[in-house]
Amino acid sequence: MNNEVRIWDPLVRAFHWSLVLAFIISYATGDEQTSIHVYSGYSIFILVSLRVIWGIIGSKHARFSDFVRGKEAVVSYLKSLLTRSPQHFKGHNPAGGWMIIALIIGLFSSTLSGMKLYAVEEGLGPFANNSPEIQLISSAYADGHKDSDNDKENFWEEFWEEVHEVSVNFTLLLIFFHIGGVLISSAVHKENLIRAMITGNKKE
Repeated sequence: MNNEVRIWDPLVRAFHWSLVLAFIISYATGDEQTSIHVYSGYSIFILVSLRVIWGIIGSKHARFSDFVRGKEAVVSYLKSLLTRSPQHFKGHNPAGGWMIIALIIGLFSSTLSGMKLYAVEEGLGPFANNSPEIQLISSAYADGHKDSDNDKENFWEEFWEEVHEVSVNFTLLLIFFHIGGVLISSAVHKENLIRAMITGNKKE
């Protein structure tokens, strides 16, 4: 039972650790709104997008069809953890599979809301509206219209800032649960899942 087999392909492993690094950098620079924060956010978005594509066309255990299972499978797996013979899966277990889906949603929500906030605050990024406006109204009306635009802009800035903050904190909470799940599964199944994501090999 100590035989190991190759489970995680190089792309899955590269994605995983690149995402870990990008998220740490992005979270650490979140209060500064520097170019480092912006580009790390773009990196996260690209990485997650690639993972979604690879989850459809990638290697066997990288595909969503291999580890996204129904509620019954998740409940059955969680119950088995309390027994002496817990269910073992070569790839992600059913609970871990849904955690990955939740993390993908959280990361997409964090990056997309961050891009919207960047567009509102700085007028930059893929969601920015950089089309020039031609003034065809009187200056008095224009001033009033400008104040209205500023109020609207402040509203959307606060809105997207709140969505971004909630999304990031939600994702961070998921990450803590994910790490806890990895540690528990490693102990229960007597295998080092962190090492497996480095070497690509798991217990058969």
